[in-house]
Amino acid sequence: MKHFNRTFFSLLFVFLLVISCKKDDNTSSVEDLKAENRKALGVSAEDILSDDTYSSLSVELVYPEFSKPTDEAIANFRSFLEERLNKPGGITFTETQITSPTGTPYDIDEIKTIEDENRTLYTEGDDISVYIFFANGNSTNDTSTSVTLGTAYLNTSIVIYERTLQDFAANNPTINLIDLETVTLEHEFGHILGLVNIQGDDIHSDHEDPAHGKHCVVEECLMYFESNTNRPAAIVEYFSNQRRSVSGLDPLCIADLQAKGGK
Repeated sequence: MKHFNRTFFSLLFVFLLVISCKKDDNTSSVEDLKAENRKALGVSAEDILSDDTYSSLSVELVYPEFSKPTDEAIANFRSFLEERLNKPGGITFTETQITSPTGTPYDIDEIKTIEDENRTLYTEGDDISVYIFFANGNSTNDTSTSVTLGTAYLNTSIVIYERTLQDFAANNPTINLIDLETVTLEHEFGHILGLVNIQGDDIHSDHEDPAHGKHCVVEECLMYFESNTNRPAAIVEYFSNQRRSVSGLDPLCIADLQAKGGK
């Protein structure tokens, strides 16, 4: 009987050990999957722009109720990507509505936690994934004289402070929400693509604005600092002048993207 008990408990120990190892392996696999999407801003610019490693792109749009961006802005953003990215396998958009997170205003660590809890698409196989969260609150960096419209904070991660955009457009009749969303999305994605000189590898680094680092010195460019400035008065002036209609990427920024495999 004692021999039977020893044998039984030995087998039970081995069984539990195997189960524990499998759980550890699964956790490790999940973390390995996420690792490609937890790198520094600008590191994946070439992977997103070219088809050398990834032939397709998945864009995951995550938003709580009442923080969904306009369909028109999403369509504009899709056109922007199709114009600049070399993805013969296609660009796919996935939209996910989530329960509204609590704790606004958000600091960047809270934004990262929301991503960990809600992001479902990660870079895998020949598909690279980008996550964009449309926040139901504002940034902790906001003050009585400044607001944050959006932030690209990792190699494939962006937060758009959608509630801030909605409130700003509602309180300023000269600003069209679609334009504000479109410019903010495209500007922050420009940083994901390494603009301007995020990694110090642009072929035309001399067009980086010395007074506003990582932005373009060309005023008519999408990556000019005022297209995503934090000064409310400047935002009103920028969009009231209808500069949006001409604020695509300037030739130097386009050349930087093409040097990394973009169109």
